[in-house]
Amino acid sequence: MSRFADAGWRAAGRFLTIAPVDVIPEVKPLELPGRGNTVYVDTGLPANPEAARRPTLILLHALATTGSLCWYPSLEALRQRYRVILFDQRWHGRGIRSADFRLEDCADDVVAVADALGVETFVPVGYSMGSLVAQCTWHRHPERVSGAVLAASTMYFRPERGEIRALSLAADRIYRRAARRIGPLDAEQPITGDDGRLWAFGQFRSTSNAEVAGAAAALSRFDSSPWIGSMAVPTSVVIPTKDRAIPPARQRALARALPNSTTYEFAGGHASVVMNADSFRPALLAACASVSTRLASTQHGRH
Repeated sequence: MSRFADAGWRAAGRFLTIAPVDVIPEVKPLELPGRGNTVYVDTGLPANPEAARRPTLILLHALATTGSLCWYPSLEALRQRYRVILFDQRWHGRGIRSADFRLEDCADDVVAVADALGVETFVPVGYSMGSLVAQCTWHRHPERVSGAVLAASTMYFRPERGEIRALSLAADRIYRRAARRIGPLDAEQPITGDDGRLWAFGQFRSTSNAEVAGAAAALSRFDSSPWIGSMAVPTSVVIPTKDRAIPPARQRALARALPNSTTYEFAGGHASVVMNADSFRPALLAACASVSTRLASTQHGRH
């Protein structure tokens, strides 16, 4: 492990807080001119002056979830150290609806969100599907991406091995775990209002099965192996070692292909972003701290 990775683990240990299950992120509507509408959360700059100098993180969620559902267990811990932005990606939740689902459009959406919120450069932090969007964002807009954190990620999928189906099952487990953490859900009740017991149910119901299937089909065609070796910005790869959707060996291959990467492994499955958040969160915080530390070192070296 590099000295930057060591620093990441030490830094993360000082900022661990568990997001209360009764705190639901408050989203706001956002119009992206020429693209459509979504909803977002922007935590703003942290009060700590040192933290305010760290990079802005844009969190990118997993298949069949929403920005809030995927990231609520880690949001409070992250917002202490960074300005954090999350939003519903297209075909998910209250995100953009379009005729087709393309990861290239998802990547352009990330930059459009950054433009709308006045963010010049940022670190995309992606989980599963979101990690593919993060890779595409760098590939299409390298001048905007200062680093990246890729969790439960890959350079490609093997649909013939049932990996895309496994992603959908993992998303279902995320929903069920979120529902258990928040409280009993009654499917006969309306899914509107501020009742936290119904929140997770409403988040999952906001993406249709057809939209999940269409997005999954696009993921099955993803392949960054021809160009990922050129992604020289500071990156961290977070690997759940019990992942049955994306083999950990392939996640490690992604880390090796990246020229400026550190790796953080933890014991958990593909749905750990919610199902095993207590184990995932320390690795996530360490990964973000590592990227931030390396970026600060690079910027200091320029002066």
